[in-house]
Amino acid sequence: MKRFVIITVGKTHSGKTTFARTLEQKLHNSVVIDQDNHAEFINTYYKNLRPKRGPNTIKYAVTQTIVNHAVNQTDFHLILCNSNRARQGRLHLLNYFQDQGFTRILVHFNLPDHVLKERVAKSQRSTNVFRNASSFLEVLMKQQADSQQAEMAGPSENEADHFFVIQNSDEVENVIQNIVSIVQSI
Repeated sequence: MKRFVIITVGKTHSGKTTFARTLEQKLHNSVVIDQDNHAEFINTYYKNLRPKRGPNTIKYAVTQTIVNHAVNQTDFHLILCNSNRARQGRLHLLNYFQDQGFTRILVHFNLPDHVLKERVAKSQRSTNVFRNASSFLEVLMKQQADSQQAEMAGPSENEADHFFVIQNSDEVENVIQNIVSIVQSI
């Protein structure tokens, strides 16, 4: 059976998780892997194991363990709804899935920053996913500043087998339908 991985890229509150959950409902035999769930689990039960500075290696290790299990022990299509904004990390992930025989679909959430600020202002999401930040506004401001770095440049269509860009929420349903069609056509 041909397997697919759908990887989202985007800033906080751009709709990655909502998209992933909706796609999971419409895409037979799929599972969402959401790093925010892993962060909340660690922050609730293993806070003392988190690194004080630098990359959150325990969160990445938990995510990699779950990904490895899903790749090697299931036949699911995978939907990864992390931010995946750093180019090198994203390319490493895409290469990993290519090596595992997956067809790779990349979905870039490129909503305007003023829309994201409005969403953050109205957000009811738990902040228990944070290690260092105190609010989603702080996360968004850091992501906006980081966007000036070459490493944080948005993805391009040559990075994956299929590439979609969502610039406003009206495009989400169409992208989901296109992805389901691609998977069902194989």
